Amino acid sequence: MKGRNARWPGFVAATVALCLLLPGGLAAQDKPLTPVRAAYVPVATWLPAWVALDKGIFAKHGLAVTLTQIQNLSLLPGTVGRQFEFAASTPTDLIKAVAGGLDVVATAGEAIEVKSNPTTQVIVRKDSGIKSAADLKGKAIAAPTLGAVIHVATLHWLKQNGVDPASIRGVEVPFPNMGDQLKAGNVDAVEALEPFAGALLAAGNVSLGDPLLSVGDPVLFPFWMAETNWAKANRAVIKKWIVSLEQGLAMIKSDDKMAREVLAKYTGLPAPIVARIPYPAYQFSINPGQLAVWKDVLVSQGKPVKNVDVETLVVTAD
Repeated sequence: MKGRNARWPGFVAATVALCLLLPGGLAAQDKPLTPVRAAYVPVATWLPAWVALDKGIFAKHGLAVTLTQIQNLSLLPGTVGRQFEFAASTPTDLIKAVAGGLDVVATAGEAIEVKSNPTTQVIVRKDSGIKSAADLKGKAIAAPTLGAVIHVATLHWLKQNGVDPASIRGVEVPFPNMGDQLKAGNVDAVEALEPFAGALLAAGNVSLGDPLLSVGDPVLFPFWMAETNWAKANRAVIKKWIVSLEQGLAMIKSDDKMAREVLAKYTGLPAPIVARIPYPAYQFSINPGQLAVWKDVLVSQGKPVKNVDVETLVVTAD
C-alpha cells in the first residue's frame, strides 16, 4: 500500500493532463483555429484588421488569420475562394466582377465616406486657376486606377457639376507619385486618398471637394468580400471576423499610440506621417442598399451592369 500511495499523486497529475487533451476537457484554447487568409492594401482603412491580428483578437475568436498585402484592389475579385477567404473590395469592383461572371459577395463592411470625415479629395495646384469642378473641363486628371471606385465617383461628380466626363483625360498615377506629377504640370488635378491627400494640402495645394460624396453621404467605400458559396457555408466565420474587427476598432479608440504603431508597421510609413493620418469612418455592417446607389452610378456611365441583382450581393453574419 505504501508504494501505491506514493504513486498516487503522479497518477492524478497524468489523469488531469489527459483530460485537458480530450474533447470536452478544460483546455478549450487547444481547439484548432480556423485558417483564414485575407488580402488588404496598405492604407488606414484596414487598421482594425491589423490590430485584431497583432493583438490576438482573431485568435481569441478561433481564427488563424494570415494577412497579405497587395497594391491594386481591382485585381482581387478573382482571388477569393482560391488564394483568399476574405479580400478587400469596393462597390464598383464587386458589381463589375459579378456582371463579368465572377461569383463573389460582400460579407462585411469596413469604411464609409461621410462629409464630416472625408478621406478622398480632388486636388489642384494653388496657382492653377482651377477654382471648381466646372473648371476641369478638358483637363488631365490623375487617378490611381481608371475605372475604379474613386475615378467612377469623380466622373459622376463632374457630370453633376455640368462637365462632360468624356471631356477630361484620365491618367493612371500611383498615389505616391501624384504630388510630383501635379507639381510638374503633367496633370491638372489628382484624385488623392489619405494620407496622400493631407500631404498634398499641407504642401499648399487646394481641394475642390470629395467626389465620393456626390454618390451619397454617407456612402459605402471599401469592404470585405468573399466567394459566394464559401460565404454561405461560413456565416459563423464571418460573424467572428466582424466581431474581431469591432474589438480591434475599440482598441484603436482606447489606445491611439498603439494603433499608430500598428499603422506604421503595416504601411511602412515614417512615424511623423503616421502621426498625422486621419482614420476613416469605420462601419462593419453592410447591406444591399449601399451597393444599389453605386450600381445606379455605373449604369449612368454606360457600364453593362443592369442585370446585376444587388439583393444577392451581400452574404454576411446571421
